[in-house]
Amino acid sequence: MTENQSLPLAGVRVIELTHMVMGPMCGLALADLGADVVKIEPLKGDNTRRLLGSGAGYFPMYNRNKRSLCIDLKSDQGHEVAMKLIGDADVLIENFRPGAMDKLGFGYEDLSKQFPGLVYCSEKGFLAGPYEHRTALDEVAQMMGGLTYMTGPPGKPLRAGASVIDVQGGMFGAMGVLAALFQRKTTGKGQHVVASLFENTVFLVGQHMAQYAVTGQAASPMPVRISAWAVYEVFDTGDDDQVFVGVVSDTQWKLFCEAFELTEFAADESLAENADRVKQRDRIIPIIKETFRQYTKQELMAKLEKTGLPFAPITRPEDLFDDPHLNASEGLLPITIPDGENAGAEARLPALPLAINGERLTVRHDVPRMGQHSEEVLQEAGYSTDQIKQLIDTHTVGVGPR
Repeated sequence: MTENQSLPLAGVRVIELTHMVMGPMCGLALADLGADVVKIEPLKGDNTRRLLGSGAGYFPMYNRNKRSLCIDLKSDQGHEVAMKLIGDADVLIENFRPGAMDKLGFGYEDLSKQFPGLVYCSEKGFLAGPYEHRTALDEVAQMMGGLTYMTGPPGKPLRAGASVIDVQGGMFGAMGVLAALFQRKTTGKGQHVVASLFENTVFLVGQHMAQYAVTGQAASPMPVRISAWAVYEVFDTGDDDQVFVGVVSDTQWKLFCEAFELTEFAADESLAENADRVKQRDRIIPIIKETFRQYTKQELMAKLEKTGLPFAPITRPEDLFDDPHLNASEGLLPITIPDGENAGAEARLPALPLAINGERLTVRHDVPRMGQHSEEVLQEAGYSTDQIKQLIDTHTVGVGPR
């Protein structure tokens, strides 16, 4: 889907005042779907551009298909420019600490009075309640929302291996924006959409809360859980590698026993149903482990794929650049690294996990350089060449490196 007019959100204008992951993820979802997203950054650029270590990939991953405009929002002229852009927009996204937008004069109460059709999306740590004024991070939410307890072994809480709460919070925010835009067609009015880190963590562990409600037994952390299926774990192969294998139905159990010539298991009526197999894990798993060690990783996966059973290699993130499925299905999108030591280098990063009419959503705008589109956006907003020069000369607007 390369033509903007064919995209679902073509014609929707978004002003994004965000940093880090949660807010930019919301903007990314809307941008990939066709919205014109203008990312407003400070004159020195979004601090996320300069993160090291595990944060080094945040900016290039979550800011494609956006245009960058650098403004000093604390100056009178900068505030005026931002207000003009917001007045022409359908959506505003922000993820600053509680009260920050109000101090800048861009809080929801003020803007909704001036622009009643504006859909205002706040990505926060908490929804309304006793915690709402706390500062939260992905890791904070994972800790207090029960996810780290469920991920790590007993006594060793462990955060998930990606910013899952930030990313999911951004997606929930985008969902709320889409719903508000749809309702605006009827009411003519915008709304305040708030998505949060804590509550979306709790939503993730809701299955474990429900488990307690159903059974009266607290859910054990995942590394020591009682699996719902007898065969559902990582197995060693004969070439010192590993493969995950799951057998999640009675039909799959029959196929599994036939494929691996486990005739004793196939004939045993006490193993015909999943619940009975779970109770006999100590009996069947050692034999399955011994069976799998007779195969190399590739041999085992080939046999499982032919049989139609669920399996997976244990893949590292860097291995995915060469994944044949992703490369054949436009699952990786070409972008240019905008900042840091590898600025200018090309990379391929994951597309939104969506297909619309059989087509994947692609890159229309590369990840922007700091202030790359400042002049372009201002011209579209009606500023003359002289006015833009004056804004740049007074350090109200930044154009970034040329």
